Amino acid sequence: MTQYHILNGDALKSQFPLSIKGELIIARECLVDGAVNGESLEDLFATRAKFISQHYGATPTEYQEKVVSEFEKIQRIESGAEINLWFEDDLFCQVNMWFVLSLMKGKDNPIFLVRPDVHTRYGFGGLDEEGLLSIFENSKKMTELDKLSDFWKAYQSENNDQLLAHAKELKTAYPFMFDAVQAHIARIPKGDSLGRPTETLIQIMKDLDTEEFGTIFQEFCKREPIYGYGDSQVKRLLDNILNKG
Repeated sequence: MTQYHILNGDALKSQFPLSIKGELIIARECLVDGAVNGESLEDLFATRAKFISQHYGATPTEYQEKVVSEFEKIQRIESGAEINLWFEDDLFCQVNMWFVLSLMKGKDNPIFLVRPDVHTRYGFGGLDEEGLLSIFENSKKMTELDKLSDFWKAYQSENNDQLLAHAKELKTAYPFMFDAVQAHIARIPKGDSLGRPTETLIQIMKDLDTEEFGTIFQEFCKREPIYGYGDSQVKRLLDNILNKG
């Protein structure tokens, strides 16, 4: 049986065990950050290309070549082929995985989830080759695929009540998704709160008495591993705080 491995980012690709056979497909997105509106996939990719160009420096052409092309590979996976999703528990990974699952809605493929046994801020990066082989051998076949594919639709439409309802319904099978959904809802400004990640950054600056990005970023990763933010996401939040005084 043909195997495909969908990885969340190039970092895992660089350490992927050569003994694991199959085609690698890379989800090179950060759908947790920025606008995700679009009535069609083409509209969504246009929205994302614009956002990535403005905030991450990649041109629309580069976005098409490096990002869209990988998602198109997912859509072309043949019926019956085994698909392994290598995604961690944090919100960054989960949002990307919800999108990937939406691309596979209606497909007749066995889908397995490969994830670290324990969620840490190091994720796959904290595992050596033996550790990666171990979690692959202990991957779990995913069930409730039709329901899982609805997570992306709820996230994209900002229907957080529906997103939470999906997470509660599947909490027994996928408790980490419930945690990610809660973290997502908590980051939305409400009342006097600027949202959990921003409030955490403000508290870190007070606690450590610094505005130095490297120090703040490292501390944020320790305090909020559930978000899985990279330096780019944290830098955008921090700059927004500092610019507003």
